Amino acid sequence: MDLGISGKCALVLGAGGGLGGAIAQTLAAEGAKVAVADIDVEAAEKTVAEIKSAGGDAFAIKWDISDLSVIETNVGLIEGQYGNVAILVNNTGGPPPTAVSGQSPEQWAKFFQSMVLSVIALTDRVLPNMRSAGWGRIVTSTSSGVVAPIPNLGLSNALRSTLVGWSKTLAKEVGGFGITSNIVLPGRIATSRITFLDEQKANREGRSVEDVAAESTASIPVGRYGNPQEYGDVVAFLASERASFITGSVIRVDGGMIASI
Repeated sequence: MDLGISGKCALVLGAGGGLGGAIAQTLAAEGAKVAVADIDVEAAEKTVAEIKSAGGDAFAIKWDISDLSVIETNVGLIEGQYGNVAILVNNTGGPPPTAVSGQSPEQWAKFFQSMVLSVIALTDRVLPNMRSAGWGRIVTSTSSGVVAPIPNLGLSNALRSTLVGWSKTLAKEVGGFGITSNIVLPGRIATSRITFLDEQKANREGRSVEDVAAESTASIPVGRYGNPQEYGDVVAFLASERASFITGSVIRVDGGMIASI
């Protein structure tokens, strides 16, 4: 299937590895020119090297998404290299495990800026050119906690849920311009973030990491953790010409794990 994105400029946040890296590699394999953004520029360069070794076109850009002041400069760099951003993949890091109660206002404000406001501000920066072009794709990666809150991930559950309401509202506002806006939810995908969460749970409960992982796997109908590439494939489809009638949606990539309908 031709996804119809060859030559289009894609910006992928948090693309130094894990889900973001898989998304960047998939988009590049489909012919997109990919700006690989990450706070760890060495990790971003590694993703770029993998893309180039497979014949793709990408460049790395150091990006601390909690710093809103760099949005204009960084988007300008991308536009100078590849032209206007046609595909934006919002993929931010998550906060540490916490209860939802008892967190300081400063803690809430810190992660609201890095996980929510950064996404909104960056999207607002690239939207005018998408409107002018009559085409655009905004895909925002959140968490399964937005539909089934995850114990001890209170900040994440609450803040990422904000992006679901934002994305749905945005879809209605920009749909007439040929722009789609969708949310993607990962289940248990085998990334360093999931390993970290398994380790944290094991430490809290005095169990082995292997026992925690086995328990998690048992809750997944397909019987395994997902592969980051499987997640990247879904995002690439949503970013494609073929997905032009999918917008305002919340897509689960979870192996059937999320219990809610």
